Amino acid sequence: MANTTPQTSSTTGTGPGEQFDAIIIGAGLTGLYQLYKLRQLGLSVRVYEAGSGVGGTWYWNRYPGARFDSESYSYGYSFSEELLQEWDWKEHFSGQPENERYLNYVADKFDLRRDIQFNARVASALYDERANRWQLQTEDGHRAQAQFLITAVGVLSAPQMPNVAGLDTYTGEWCHTGLWPKTPLNLAGKRVGVIGTGASGVQLITEIAKEVGHLTVFQRTPNYCAPLHNKPIDEETQKKIKASYPEIFKKCRETFAGMIHHFDPRSVFEVSAEEREAFYEQIWSEPGFRKWLGNFRDVMSSKEANDTFAEFVRNKIRARVKDPAVANKLVPTNHPFGSKRVPLESGYYEVYNQDNVVLVDLKETPITRITPKGLKTSTTEYEFDVLIFATGFDAVTGAFNRINIRGVGGQGLKDKWADGPRTYLGIQSVGFPNLFTLVGPHNGATFCNIPRCSEQNVEWVTDCIRYMREHNHGRIEAKLDAEGAWTAHVADTIADSLLLQADSWFMGANTPGKKRTFLMYAGGTPAYRAKCDEVAAKGYEGFALQ
Repeated sequence: MANTTPQTSSTTGTGPGEQFDAIIIGAGLTGLYQLYKLRQLGLSVRVYEAGSGVGGTWYWNRYPGARFDSESYSYGYSFSEELLQEWDWKEHFSGQPENERYLNYVADKFDLRRDIQFNARVASALYDERANRWQLQTEDGHRAQAQFLITAVGVLSAPQMPNVAGLDTYTGEWCHTGLWPKTPLNLAGKRVGVIGTGASGVQLITEIAKEVGHLTVFQRTPNYCAPLHNKPIDEETQKKIKASYPEIFKKCRETFAGMIHHFDPRSVFEVSAEEREAFYEQIWSEPGFRKWLGNFRDVMSSKEANDTFAEFVRNKIRARVKDPAVANKLVPTNHPFGSKRVPLESGYYEVYNQDNVVLVDLKETPITRITPKGLKTSTTEYEFDVLIFATGFDAVTGAFNRINIRGVGGQGLKDKWADGPRTYLGIQSVGFPNLFTLVGPHNGATFCNIPRCSEQNVEWVTDCIRYMREHNHGRIEAKLDAEGAWTAHVADTIADSLLLQADSWFMGANTPGKKRTFLMYAGGTPAYRAKCDEVAAKGYEGFALQ
């Protein structure tokens, strides 16, 4: 077993810093579980977290309305039966305050904080070939080294602002939804402008429309939003949930995206038009992602099939918005349903029926600049007390690109992935030994109910490190042929998918200058798990162990 007391030679300056067996970047849901598992191996571990608390997504995204779009009881950790029975989810789709409390409860229950360094944003991670160790430095100059470097940086954790001049001149309050202040903004009675109508924007707009004086929404692209149908969990349902956790998690293991929803095995065209309409009405009335991930099997592969449901959704939007001109702006026509993440909403479209809410279509009148008092489009100047940017994230690879990660020969990971990620299993990349990228690009945990799939990632990496220690291996690196085959396989999984037809963050198309390429893995949760298990069973086939 390793010495669990870190050896310190220097914490700042030019010395090597603290010495650990493993370093984890990020204290969100994935990083916390990885810390818990590596401790069980007896490793000395340090987690570096940019925030002042645990929670990752649920620490940073504290904007009004933020909540799960996975059922709460399918989202929480599954590894501890005691935890499952202790924690009562208050709602079927839990909100940010409760989600943050949950992750703090977990950190306290398993005494995880003592191995986490908060307010420590990692600036660089450099691989020392001779020592076979990763040298890490935070932005404030703290240094540390470890044999293993494990990233748990999140899929949507690199907020990005629109490329519009003048923000430095704006004199009002402003923020990004992904960096919402701990002291909430006071929006009551104020003139507020919101830029963006993706998943975060939809949640935020619905909530703040209840209190603002006037709200102007600047829409870049209309989305197919579907009703969430959230409600509190009553006592009787709570008991049923706690008795059903084995079945819930079994179902999540078997479904395409780790949710509780299975695709219907029928084709859209195997049923009559009347049956199809009745089915659409049924799934529309059910909670969560049933509309997306419990639809007919060919809705995401056949444009003709997709069109039938897309038009169904468009009609639902039109029926809820009183002004036909406004409704027309909110109806998506330039991408298939589900080819972008489907925002789940609770009264979003009714917001546009309020007298104090205005919708501005940026395709018609683009923003030309931010002004001292608000912003200016090609036709109009607006004044605001508060500007809110719901402009999304540099997804999947963005958080990696903001750290100077350099492997063998000083190669930069950002440079290697400039034309798109190249990985093996989405867990390693050639030239970066002993670096494990949890929930990274081309990883099965990206297009997934992330906690279900990140647990698989964590357990696989933990077993791999255990295997290495038992067999006296100090170094593991993906092989070039395995990386090439996996990268090609990732492309094959979406060759016939409608995901290719949208300029979404799945494709990196929302980030200026980023090459348009699929960043995730769409082969499905069961197939990904089976491949990882096969690789491990064959002595980590496709990896070079030394």
